[in-house]
Amino acid sequence: MKEKSHGFLSKYGMLFSEINIRKNIDLFISEMNKGLAGNTSSLKMLPTYIEFGRKSDRLKPVIVMDAGGTYLRSAVVNFNKNSVPVISKVTKSIMPGVRNPSTKEEFFNAIFNNVKKVLNESDRIGFVFSYPIEIMPDMDGRLIKFTKEVRAPEVEGEKIGANLLAVMRNNGFLSNRKIVLLNDTVALLLSGTLAFASRKYAGYIGFVLGTGMNACYVEKNSNIKTLSGKNCAPDGLQLINIEAGNFSKGPAGKIDELYNKRTLDPLAARLEKLFSGAYLGGLALELLKTAAGEGMFSDRICSLFDKLQKLESREIDSYLNYPPADSIFKDFLDAMTEEDKVLIYFLLDALIERAAVISAIVIASAILKSGSGCSPCEPVCVIAEGSSFYNMKNFKSRLDCYLNNALNIRGQHYF
Repeated sequence: MKEKSHGFLSKYGMLFSEINIRKNIDLFISEMNKGLAGNTSSLKMLPTYIEFGRKSDRLKPVIVMDAGGTYLRSAVVNFNKNSVPVISKVTKSIMPGVRNPSTKEEFFNAIFNNVKKVLNESDRIGFVFSYPIEIMPDMDGRLIKFTKEVRAPEVEGEKIGANLLAVMRNNGFLSNRKIVLLNDTVALLLSGTLAFASRKYAGYIGFVLGTGMNACYVEKNSNIKTLSGKNCAPDGLQLINIEAGNFSKGPAGKIDELYNKRTLDPLAARLEKLFSGAYLGGLALELLKTAAGEGMFSDRICSLFDKLQKLESREIDSYLNYPPADSIFKDFLDAMTEEDKVLIYFLLDALIERAAVISAIVIASAILKSGSGCSPCEPVCVIAEGSSFYNMKNFKSRLDCYLNNALNIRGQHYF
């Protein structure tokens, strides 16, 4: 059955073992260099204007906000005497534009309503905005484009911080406040420097694999030709938001391309559509329908897959942790032959293994581009998180294996 599933995936250019890791790392780093130079590239390589290694005042409380792929959160963070963050007054709501289309006014009003209860706690606001944003020298961010199927087109091109401050003032919050915009992957990297401050690392990589996928690393200012409006020392370092999910030269197969055409924006997020949480369920359904169309399953299962309209990524995790619980597959079990069950398992498992290969390519490219990790005594710290990262069966162990192999291809590097 495994050979049958792998033969099918190979036919459609989607078999993990046929991905040329060295070639894809070279392509990824080439796009990174183009983006840093300001040339046409699928990787935006967005400067953050966050100086690496800069000390911050931890004695004052900070309002924190997080606009993710599904939820919007706000809270207050204080640091105790041991520099351990204490989080309080958490508010959680649905991200505007996820369930229904949102206008600009509705979008920013929804954000204000989420955070208004804590606005008197601090005049400093850190806003983690998990979508492609161009960071300005004043630390505000202009939204480039929504991903993860969020529908709020009027917000694209707008300054997030400035618009939110305007809504606050219109609602009576008149004191001066500072909003710093940053990407979730950037925030993750910064959290790693704090969490592992006692350990000596040569560099840091942030990697998020949840609803979407992205990576962040530390780059020399002298290599960033797109800096503007702020005096950045050439010998200084700052964090770069790669916007890795938009890489357009990745190992996509025929079924990937078929599924991509059904998404809201086929030209955007080409790489993350291969394996991130917002898309993996839809891709798996496209895969299973194609296999059913070729008669790879029993007649009854082929008929059921033909009628199936939606598959969530979490249902893949449920099936691979067999037997499936609270999953659409649970209703199929009585109709499945043993061969059906095993074949479906191997097809879905191969998508997870491909996710590990592609993730290794992204992380290895960031490590190699940073030039760090050549000594086992000073490795690179990879800080990774995300629902898909934690929940996909056998993903982390496979990623570790493929990442070691990927780094060995280009000379030994340590993480």
